[in-house]
Amino acid sequence: MLQNPNYSGSIYAYNDKDDFTSPCSPPSHFPQNPKPIVRAVPVFFFNPKTRTRTKTKQRQCHSCKVPPQGLANPKGSNQPYYNPTEPFCTSLITKLAQAQLLDPIHTLLQTLKHQHQNPQKRRCFSDDFFFTLIKLYAHVANRIDKAVETLLDMPNFHSWPSPRTFNFVLNVLVNARLYDVVREVYAAAPKLGVEIDACCLNILIKGLCERGQLDSAFEVFDEFPKLRLEPNARTFSTLMHGLCKKGKVEDAFGLLERMEQSGVCVDAVVFNVLIGGLRKLGRVEEGKEVLEMMVRRGCYPNGGTYQQVLYGLLDARRFGEAREIVERMVSEGIVPSFVSYKVLIVGLCEGGLVGEVDWALRHMVRQGFVPRMGMWRKIVKCVVSKEMSSCCASFDGILGG
Repeated sequence: MLQNPNYSGSIYAYNDKDDFTSPCSPPSHFPQNPKPIVRAVPVFFFNPKTRTRTKTKQRQCHSCKVPPQGLANPKGSNQPYYNPTEPFCTSLITKLAQAQLLDPIHTLLQTLKHQHQNPQKRRCFSDDFFFTLIKLYAHVANRIDKAVETLLDMPNFHSWPSPRTFNFVLNVLVNARLYDVVREVYAAAPKLGVEIDACCLNILIKGLCERGQLDSAFEVFDEFPKLRLEPNARTFSTLMHGLCKKGKVEDAFGLLERMEQSGVCVDAVVFNVLIGGLRKLGRVEEGKEVLEMMVRRGCYPNGGTYQQVLYGLLDARRFGEAREIVERMVSEGIVPSFVSYKVLIVGLCEGGLVGEVDWALRHMVRQGFVPRMGMWRKIVKCVVSKEMSSCCASFDGILGG
């Protein structure tokens, strides 16, 4: 590492017996760990006069196995040469967040905010930096409140959130079922300079449908033409899913017609939602008809499509037709789920169809699945004849340990 000629210190290596005297030394509550040796970085690390490149700084930050808290706000931050770059700060906050050290991140943000008051030190960080920070708060630190606070505080750093960052926060809030906060964040879009797009409205519709407020979801749907936006397949499939959860399958098919009239391409996800809605109502035959209809329209079924039809047939105990669907799936390179094989084999065992059980078991093993003890018990009971009921009991004792 290049040394600053004006710096008389050194890079300190410490263990549990060392006395910290560096201006960047971690506070007393910093975890002590003699192995491995961690290097505390001195103030000249931020000196632009040194010829250490930015990538070298990032590499040194990533090499710290325990993130040094002193880097977040060293005593030299008031000096004129303290001017950390965005890549370095991104690496630093990533290490701090992974170690669940949020206070140093807050201190670093306050320092950067204070620098904006000085035109000579002012450095505008991009939306990518704040998107990374918000993502770390939400997914690594599990602090959704900090993610929202950072989003709303971005204008104070002379940085404005992009639709990607704004929609990410909205989606996190919807997934966490914090619907009241979603409304507050959405209302702050004009102040943040965010232009509402179709993805944002889709997230709102998703939250309202999960909450069971279909009327409000359709009100948001009516905002698309007012904002000169076009609904996409995700918009319609979300609304259809909400209707099917309420048992309003006919209204969901009405949306399908409206979708086709609007010129929106109907994908497999939309048909999967409709087949799933019919399955919940026990209308298995109509679900099979929808499967054939989507094939005629040139929409290729995926694994989810076949699984919905297969589950419906298994629920109706129509095992012969279920076998046909399984063979069709395998011929098209789609692997049925373990649950499908389990329900199919158990149903065939209960019907005493030994030959069909043998076929299903071989098929299951060929796909890489291994039957569990409960399934083996069902198979043994099916294979052993009724006249050997006493042997069945002894088999149960052996299988039970």
